[in-house]
Amino acid sequence: MEALPELEEGLVAPLDRDPSQPLLQKDRLTNATTGISHMAIVGADGSLIESLDYEVLESDLFKQDWRARTQCEVLQYVILKWTFAFLVGLFTGLVGIIINVAVENIAGAKLMYTAKLIYSNQLVLAFSLVTGCNVVLVLCSALLCVYLGPAAAGSGIPEVKAYLNGVDAPEILSPKTLFVKVLGSIGSVAGGLYVGKEGPLVHIGACIASLLGQGGSRKHHLTFSWLRLFKNDRDRRDLVTCGAAAGVAAAFRAPVGGVLFALEEAASWWRSSLLWRTFFTTAVVAVVLRLGSNWCRVGHCGLFGKGGLIMFDVSKGSSTYGFPELFAVMILGLSGGILGSLFNALNTRICIFYAKNFNLLILSRKGPAAKIFLACFVAVVTSVCCFGLPWLAPCRPCPQLTLPYECPTYDRSGNFKSFHCPTGQYNDLAGLVFTTNDDAIRNLFSTGTQKEYHYTSIIIFFVASYIMALLTYGIAVPSGLFIPVILCGATYGRLIGMLSTTMYDLKGLDEGVYAVLGAAAFLGGSMRMTVSLCVILLELTNNLSMLPLIMLVLLASKTVGDSFNMAIYNLHLKIKGFPILEAHPEPFMHQLTARDAVKSPLVKFSPVERVGNVMHILRTTKHSAFPVIEEPLSPKATFAGLVLRSHLLILLKKKDFYFTRSSSTMSCRKISSGEFAKPGSGKGLTIEDIEVTPEEEDMYVILHPIINASPYTVLDTMSLAKAYTLFRQLGLRHICVMPRKPEGEPILGILTRHDFMHDHLLSIHPHLRSSLLKDRSFLRQASSDRHP
Repeated sequence: MEALPELEEGLVAPLDRDPSQPLLQKDRLTNATTGISHMAIVGADGSLIESLDYEVLESDLFKQDWRARTQCEVLQYVILKWTFAFLVGLFTGLVGIIINVAVENIAGAKLMYTAKLIYSNQLVLAFSLVTGCNVVLVLCSALLCVYLGPAAAGSGIPEVKAYLNGVDAPEILSPKTLFVKVLGSIGSVAGGLYVGKEGPLVHIGACIASLLGQGGSRKHHLTFSWLRLFKNDRDRRDLVTCGAAAGVAAAFRAPVGGVLFALEEAASWWRSSLLWRTFFTTAVVAVVLRLGSNWCRVGHCGLFGKGGLIMFDVSKGSSTYGFPELFAVMILGLSGGILGSLFNALNTRICIFYAKNFNLLILSRKGPAAKIFLACFVAVVTSVCCFGLPWLAPCRPCPQLTLPYECPTYDRSGNFKSFHCPTGQYNDLAGLVFTTNDDAIRNLFSTGTQKEYHYTSIIIFFVASYIMALLTYGIAVPSGLFIPVILCGATYGRLIGMLSTTMYDLKGLDEGVYAVLGAAAFLGGSMRMTVSLCVILLELTNNLSMLPLIMLVLLASKTVGDSFNMAIYNLHLKIKGFPILEAHPEPFMHQLTARDAVKSPLVKFSPVERVGNVMHILRTTKHSAFPVIEEPLSPKATFAGLVLRSHLLILLKKKDFYFTRSSSTMSCRKISSGEFAKPGSGKGLTIEDIEVTPEEEDMYVILHPIINASPYTVLDTMSLAKAYTLFRQLGLRHICVMPRKPEGEPILGILTRHDFMHDHLLSIHPHLRSSLLKDRSFLRQASSDRHP
């Protein structure tokens, strides 16, 4: 199975550009595969994407503000960091409980009334009820996603990864997205789709963290001045990392797994102090979930039962094994890697098909209706599977069982569902499809239930769940991928377990344990995570004795999967057009120097600049930073630093102007350092917001106090690969390229995220395309070496 060639073509261009380059219409962030922008895929208006900046800007104003801080203010800053971590854990845990309770009550009521109609032999009415409920729930979810919060569609994990990598995409962490994500997740999961609420909970946790970090939302008039102490992207990034970890902890009741997920999969930058706060956040989530579960257990949450607040206890399953069992486990891991990579390839092509066709429909003004129709169509197909597949399985007599099992099960949860069978018999396939996804996984993981399922039923369910998961992940509803992948893997693992225990008489491992290992194999083959998945599964199943087997399965499946394609979330990052900086540079970057990625001439400012000239440059360019040159017309011209576009706009808005160019007392008289704080999500000042009179255009503005006098710089002879590593490891937005010999221009150019993109470099150096084919085999091998 070859890696997807169309995805390896990469991206065209993000907004953050070298100030030496003119702004072109094609500079919208466009995906080479689909030909449309990221936000067009999820349904928005194709807004431009910028980069976040984690660098500390050492301007005069910043130094004055930092030095003026008292010990009390520093203590307040530290306390607020921990307070935010607590609040993120508290609110994410509460939202997790709300979603679980809502899903269990809605889905439980739907299944109970449908079962009653089946028992009374009103089959047409039963099918109409389950289909109608599913379509209405999915329709509501799709309407919210298409018309209110397009960025809430899908899992949300690719969006969180992109933000933590430094991509500032519009609306991905906005209050509107949070609202749609919560309600949409309830609708899609309760509507019976083959999706989970785990990915959306990661996105929800990140949204909560982002809103707290920026002090609320000005657009929605939900602002709190005491929360506005986080004035930069660095602090907000750390808080969003805590939110992502809290989301995993809320989804799986796995606090340690949440920390490791944020470390291994989500975050691009990490440090020890962040580890402590993330751990504290997930601990708060665990406490909130425990209290909520205890409160619901005494009957305060309606139909909320075993299906909520996921915990699949397999601690009583037999976990003794020898060489024959290890051989079966290795086969499980290797085949899981193949099935997982096949899932990635097929789902990617399906999502590209959706995106291309919806792009054509959008041009004909039918896009939103088509997305809603597709979501409802998938809901109908899912309802047909839920109601129709059990009729393919014959009724089976109930086995001799011990508590906590009973047969048949007339409630909405349980292993042995009666469905249409007479008293004393059960339908094994109904226990998998005529229930919620969480309960289906719990039934597959159940131990001490040998010979519960027939081979035909397991194969039918595996094929159905695999196909439905492929078709569902990509429609315009909030849809997590963890549960569908676990469901497919657990079914396949249960099948291997049945073959091992029945045909080959391997009694060491329980069939439920094989199901857990199958879920691990499929997760490893699709998502390519190791440590975090291992801990999450251990916390989910409460069986530490399976640790060696889970580790073995994950290593085998990930190794096999890496030889075919990338992880599912990385593939979707490319489909959605996010300009991600991977952990390691492309091998061909070693053949280039920093100067090779620079274009000229630069757009420059003097330390004291005419207002009209500043307005003209800001109107005619979209650059986010400009170099400031002292004595630009002199042979002694020197580089003074960088000035940000956002800071220039604040100066112009405050009209801090002067009548003459020369003055020994020039300073920013009207502006405090707090006004230069980075705005939260939503649009900040634009040049269209600035109005100056002709008289003011002839005045002057001083840039000295807002110049970052110590930006990161590299020599023009440095290899581009080394510059890339520096750029990514420090989380920069701009890096200045300086001449090795101080002759002529004091600065050659500025490299941004765009300049390190794969397609951009190949477009300006087409001769490298011939060597790229040789590099691809090296890349695959290197990827396996980096992540054994």
